[in-house]
Amino acid sequence: MTLDELNNLTVAEATAAFTSCCAAERWVAKVVAARPYASVDELLQKADEFWWTMEEPDFLQAFTAHPKIGDVNSLRAKYANTKAIASHEQSGATGAAEDVLQALAAGNSAYEEKFGFIFIVFATGKSAEQMLALLEQRLPNSREQEIHNAAENQMMITDLRIKKILGLVQ
Repeated sequence: MTLDELNNLTVAEATAAFTSCCAAERWVAKVVAARPYASVDELLQKADEFWWTMEEPDFLQAFTAHPKIGDVNSLRAKYANTKAIASHEQSGATGAAEDVLQALAAGNSAYEEKFGFIFIVFATGKSAEQMLALLEQRLPNSREQEIHNAAENQMMITDLRIKKILGLVQ
């Protein structure tokens, strides 16, 4: 879809498009209401600006829309085949060792138990080993710091997804 097409969607259609990028309803409403955008850069800048006006409940609403990576079978499937992953957000994954998958599953569970929400990370180009290292690095943080870290990563994910719906990246 082009920027012009996005600008001309109905409110309901634009809401659905932006919700596919980020599930925080207040953020979606702001991004939809600010149309039309003169450029992709303006859209991305406004999306970021609006994101940082959100509060913790909005961040948590966005986080809950992400699939939980909590069981080893889903992790095996996610990291099993680099060709299948190459076109998705975790394109850098290179097939992970069983011990890494087990540690990642355990770490995800520990993270959710400690912070009350799932581990959110911009996964594009990261291997399972890199994801595990980031998870282990962030686990000692305070909840306040992790809300901020997860929100930063959510915005990077949202930015990528906006670019995807505009056909700017695959």
